Amino acid sequence: MSKRELGDFLRRRREALRPEQVHGVHPPGRRARRTPGLRREEVAALAGVSTSYYERMEQARGPRPSPEVLAALATALRLTGAEREHLARLAGQVPAAPEAAGAPVPEEVRRLPHRLGPVPAYVVDAREDIVAWNDAAAALITDFARLPAGERNTLRLSLRLRGTLCSAPAGAEGAFDRQAAAALRTTSARHPGDRALGELVNELAAHSPDFAAGWRSHDVRPRPALRKRLRHPELGELDLERQTLLLPGTDLRLVMYTADPGSPSAAALARLAGPGAAS
Repeated sequence: MSKRELGDFLRRRREALRPEQVHGVHPPGRRARRTPGLRREEVAALAGVSTSYYERMEQARGPRPSPEVLAALATALRLTGAEREHLARLAGQVPAAPEAAGAPVPEEVRRLPHRLGPVPAYVVDAREDIVAWNDAAAALITDFARLPAGERNTLRLSLRLRGTLCSAPAGAEGAFDRQAAAALRTTSARHPGDRALGELVNELAAHSPDFAAGWRSHDVRPRPALRKRLRHPELGELDLERQTLLLPGTDLRLVMYTADPGSPSAAALARLAGPGAAS
């Protein structure tokens, strides 16, 4: 159980709730609140616990909460399913998993990207390391086979290629970094002892203010789709959607790049795939 992480998560979710969103809490009147979101005493009342007990939890001084208390807090804070699972992991109610990477990749998973035809696709593990890919993905992004293993990571690649290959559509700046922070927050709760994962988080937070802000917010909501804009040296500017699918029973995810049917970007993607496999 990480008391500090648990307390920080509760505080962030409390501050993100507006009084008018919660039945039984009076919305603010003319006098502005000194703190954002709900007050601690309001969350405690909604969850049926004492204010002092809840305060100790936020301050990382409380005892291990029972499943009943966590369920009440999750309801009081209007947590999503992903946030409820994250809360349970932080409270030590779900056994920690081993390291986030390093397990053998099943052969059927390695073959999966190659079965998607012209769709650029790759598979990442919990640390966002790319463990399998197809020719179209290598042609679209970079030749992954030529990269050192440590650089074959979607987040490190995003930082290195930003400004030369990938960007976000107008109004979506920083969305990828915040999505990455949410994914690694979930992973860190599942694998709290993974040192390499902690080093990756520190590296990304030092180079990306958006990632650092997303990490501090404790946002763990999954976002399976994201718009990306790529400037390919031969095909020009491509407007794409990045779809992510979790492979059941694993920490592996399939990432695919698609374009709107009939668009110039879709026609360009169709020319990328070639025979053979790249991984």
